[in-house]
Amino acid sequence: MRGRPLLTVGDRVVFGGLEHTVVAVAGTTVRLLSAAGEPSVVLAAYLFAAADFEVIGSVPVAPLTSQGLLEGLPKRVAEAACRWERHLIEVETGLPPDAPEGSVPRPAYDPGCRSLAEREKAKAAELKAGLRTVQRMRRRYREQGLWGLVDGRYAPKPRPTGNVDSRIVQATVAAIEAQTGTSTGTKARMLRQVERSLTEEYGEAVVAMPSRATFYRLVDALSAGRHTFGSAVTRRQTANRPSGVFTATVAARPGEQVQIDTTPLDVMAVMDDGVLGRTELTIAVDIATRTICAAVLHPAGAKAVDAALMLARMVVPEPVRPGWDAALRMSASRIPHGRLVDIDTRLELTAAKPVIVPDTIVVDRGKVYLSETFLRACRTLGISVQPCHPRSPAEKGVVERTFSSINSLFVQHLAGYTGRDRTRRGSDVETRAVWPVADLQDLLDEWIVAGWQMRPHEGLRHPLTPDRALSPNEAYAAMVAAAGYVPVTPTGEDYIEMLPSLWRGINDYGVQIDYRTYNSAALAPYRRQASGVTAQRGAWEVHYDPYDLTRIWVRDHHKGGWITAEWTQLPLIRQPFADFTWRYARTVAAARGVDDTKESSVAVVLAGILKRAEEGPGPERRATAKARAATAMPRRLPIPLQALPVADEPDEDEEATATPAAAGGEIVPFGLFDPFAEGDEQ
Repeated sequence: MRGRPLLTVGDRVVFGGLEHTVVAVAGTTVRLLSAAGEPSVVLAAYLFAAADFEVIGSVPVAPLTSQGLLEGLPKRVAEAACRWERHLIEVETGLPPDAPEGSVPRPAYDPGCRSLAEREKAKAAELKAGLRTVQRMRRRYREQGLWGLVDGRYAPKPRPTGNVDSRIVQATVAAIEAQTGTSTGTKARMLRQVERSLTEEYGEAVVAMPSRATFYRLVDALSAGRHTFGSAVTRRQTANRPSGVFTATVAARPGEQVQIDTTPLDVMAVMDDGVLGRTELTIAVDIATRTICAAVLHPAGAKAVDAALMLARMVVPEPVRPGWDAALRMSASRIPHGRLVDIDTRLELTAAKPVIVPDTIVVDRGKVYLSETFLRACRTLGISVQPCHPRSPAEKGVVERTFSSINSLFVQHLAGYTGRDRTRRGSDVETRAVWPVADLQDLLDEWIVAGWQMRPHEGLRHPLTPDRALSPNEAYAAMVAAAGYVPVTPTGEDYIEMLPSLWRGINDYGVQIDYRTYNSAALAPYRRQASGVTAQRGAWEVHYDPYDLTRIWVRDHHKGGWITAEWTQLPLIRQPFADFTWRYARTVAAARGVDDTKESSVAVVLAGILKRAEEGPGPERRATAKARAATAMPRRLPIPLQALPVADEPDEDEEATATPAAAGGEIVPFGLFDPFAEGDEQ
């Protein structure tokens, strides 16, 4: 401990911005007396850890030097620094650090009879060095420790840009920043960009460019970790990454936070018109239990109503489908079935997947999730919506990672699997695709219950058994008792509240929307009457399903509840049709010279389109296939609130639902370019 300061009674210390005198040291406590005469008792560890603590008059302790730094130096340079340290310690204390016990200082360095200035002069004479050199080395040793004694010519100096002109460095940094949103290029392109930038700013040949090899090394040093010449997607993601510290998303109870996102599914599906294409998958994942609350396949280009209707599916129990094994029932799982059935009898015939009502939903800033329809549906269910920062997928990393898990655990085992990009796509994907979208939805629902919900997840651990991973169902069962979670499902009226709304008047002929007329006997008392809503000039609130325009719901502002009104031309069509199918029919009618504002005429055209769509391919069939496929999803979501259907025979509506088709236009196959086949054709 020689050369290190000691804290003894009578020492004066600086603590808390004031000067104190140590009056007692007892165990781990120190009693202090301030200059104003105020006593205090502090822990020794707390006293020593204070930022301003200092023992007045003591010799400062030299900072410790990492041995790793010395190992990176030439051996002779490190040995010279150690020799200087030995001489300086002798000047400070009178004895070198390796002096044996009982040694006495040499007369020239005895602190008892020689001042510090005299000891410095003696050391300068002994080393045949200047007095200023000894004093400078003492100062550097007190400030930097042993590292301050290293010859600066051999110490590593981090200079990533070397001796390149600072103007070239600035221009190169600007060029690297500009590559974030552009297509990936080469260093040669960046060289020309930097040369052009320097010429425009400083003039022709004013700034001398380094050699090509030197410039390339400069670019490598400045673009390290930014993927400037790599993947454009990775480059944009890296640039958008927040600068703060990454923290894991933690939830202590089911439904505390649910993340929702949409992505294309990596499998080719057979659409209703026989055309192959990829559908989009929207899932909701509970953070606390990793439960996939809902998973819906839908046509490309999700609408706000799709996201709103997914909320209904999320909070409605999943029925056991015909053909499912009895082990997939909730009564056969780890979920506290008996307690939940006492709360809601509909859970008796449900599948082994928890019903989770979210408190907070985390979404990206897509128009679908920030639409009034989706936000209103969340307000109806008492759910708060938390949008992520722009271009920050890491803020909902759990749902993003779940997509990858679905691809690796489920999708890659399906016929028609495409791989995540073209480089991983087989040559016969189109011939292997055999699953319609409706069948894919059924397979996905069954896999979630049988595979995902019962599979141990490495991110789920119980405090009492941290060495064992839990499945989502086991995690849910463990958290129900701790959080007191009770699922509260919405009513049938809540489902209607989630649909988009319009304001219309009730006339003698009924309610008209986009040249379609809806009527019902229940509207008779309100014809030509004002609703009483002053802000809408007496109009009535009408809700509609854009995927099934065969009926609408009118809010009864006087008695409460909803009035269902059917389309007056429904006997001519006799099947659901979507909003975009109606618009397409009007376009066809106008092209044929028919008045597209006359409801009956457009209905005849629509009936012809729907009929021809069943007979052969064509633009009409693709438009109708998309409409019928989109209709399948919302019609399956609202499960009756009285009781679940018994899983014996499939419902006719479920059998009749069609599969999603691609959004208009011909779908181009996803095959890779084959130069050998191209050569054979020529």
